[in-house]
This record gives sequence, structure tokens and C-alpha cells, in this order.
Amino acid sequence: MNDYDDVDILLVEDNASDAELTMRALTKGNLNYKLFWVKDGVEALDFIRCAGEFEQRDREHDLKVILLDLKMPRLDGLDVLRELKNDVRTKALPVVIMTSSNQERDIAEAYSLGVNGFVTKPVHLAEFSSVVASIGRFWLETNRAPTP
Repeated sequence: MNDYDDVDILLVEDNASDAELTMRALTKGNLNYKLFWVKDGVEALDFIRCAGEFEQRDREHDLKVILLDLKMPRLDGLDVLRELKNDVRTKALPVVIMTSSNQERDIAEAYSLGVNGFVTKPVHLAEFSSVVASIGRFWLETNRAPTP
């Protein structure tokens, strides 16, 4: 077993501060989960597809949710979303975009590509923590996914 087996949440975030805040908010929410953080869209697709450095990842354990930033180096969030939703193997994976963007065109495009949720990151720490904990609770405790 390795650090990327049995992962429930894949956090795709290029900003280390935002990633740390997200991980802290999920921990404060007392959620029982395993999170793995990647820093760009290329790493995200490799992780999900069990490719590259993640080729040994356990393919049997499905992610419960992907928290995806939009603006990232190498491959942005909308391109990752497009790849995931166009692939029959990953189409059903829940994806929530968490971004600082509040642009209507980003929201519209994300939903047209099949995103499951779009959240603009709150600026204030307390609100940010509350929003992230709510997302975690919904996808980890409330939502029911189909069994493979």
C-alpha cells in the first residue's frame, strides 16, 4: 500500500496556501477521509488514470470527490474536467470546482462540461473553512454513489 491508495478526495490545487487551508478545513470538520493533493491538471489525470508516477495506485478504490481548481499550470481545470467527462471510465466521478473565479463564462462552461458543483472560494478564512467542510460532509457522508 502507498500514500495514494484508498484516497477519497483528490485535491487539485496549484496554490499551496489554498491547499493547506482546504486540508485544514476538512480536518476541522471531523470527516473520516483520506485526501491526496496534486498541484496541476497533468498530475490529476495521471492520478485518476493510474498513470505515470501513480501507475501502482489501487484502481479498485473510487474517489468520492475531486476538488478542482480552474487556473493551473500545464493543464487547467476546465481541460481536466473535459477529459474526465468525455471518458466513460471517469465520467461519473464527482467533480467540484473550487476557484477564485466568479466569471459567469467559467461557471457556464463548467456546467456544460458536466461539473457537479462550482464554488467560488470565499475570501474570509472562517467562511472558507465552513464552505469546504460543507462540501466534504456532503460528498463523504450524505451523497450516495452507485456501486461498481
